[in-house]
Amino acid sequence: MADQLIRATTTDGGIRAVGVITTRLTEEARQRHKLSYVATAALGRSMAAGLLMASSMKRVGSRVNVRIKGDGPLGGILADAGLDGTVRGYVGNPSVELPPNSRGKLDVGRAVGKGFLYVVRDIGYGFPYSSTVELVSGEIGDDVAHYLASSEQTPSALVLGVFVGKQGVTSAGGILIQVLPKAAQDEALVATLESRVSALSGFTPLLQAGKTLIEIFNDLLGDMGLNIFPETQMLRFHCGCSFDRVLGALKILGVAELQDMILKDNGAEAICDFCGNIYQASSDDLTQLIGDLQESG
Repeated sequence: MADQLIRATTTDGGIRAVGVITTRLTEEARQRHKLSYVATAALGRSMAAGLLMASSMKRVGSRVNVRIKGDGPLGGILADAGLDGTVRGYVGNPSVELPPNSRGKLDVGRAVGKGFLYVVRDIGYGFPYSSTVELVSGEIGDDVAHYLASSEQTPSALVLGVFVGKQGVTSAGGILIQVLPKAAQDEALVATLESRVSALSGFTPLLQAGKTLIEIFNDLLGDMGLNIFPETQMLRFHCGCSFDRVLGALKILGVAELQDMILKDNGAEAICDFCGNIYQASSDDLTQLIGDLQESG
């Protein structure tokens, strides 16, 4: 099934629901960064969360940056997702592996540890909005739901999942259900949603059972006047890095540092943290940069 995002509401507009399938892009991230099992699960959940959060933004070019900094051996996570359906990300220690937790699942919470979740929303103009909350479990889904409830005052249920087998990622994605202000005072409605979401065995088991996002939404909200939007948005792993951007970054180092690179290394190598692409700048490239700097004074 292709990586995709769908949106839905209830007929009275009191509930907003978004679902994503991110299997292929999570597998691409796993291959690009040579991720362990637990690192794949952590980054996959974070990228899915970023896409779900970005889906509510309005302006073209808007993006959400999700950074998780814990004291666990994973060393932190960074995911960057856009309203356009693109996402990228990386972890601090891609090779870390841990035994399964007491439930027999990948121990993402222990890999992340205690710390903080940082969220930056860039709406395409002005200063980005940023907020920080303390991690509640390190399991990503709980932490992002806590952020949405405490920082954005939106009661939210979030279910994320990544299943990694010997052949790679076979299912990944998540669902986000939010109670909007007009319905937030309806305690019975909130309790019903919490009960239904907590009854789920997870997200990836639903995909592995052959469920589509539409079927999952119907199971959860079908008796509440569910209105599924007809547009299906395609999702993909994408990084905007380029050789020109690398040259621009190298130019910031200045003439003396560039000359030193030519003498010692006969060029320069840069690796993009987000996607793992490697860029080689030759001595001629660096000489051209030096000339541009000297010409501009």
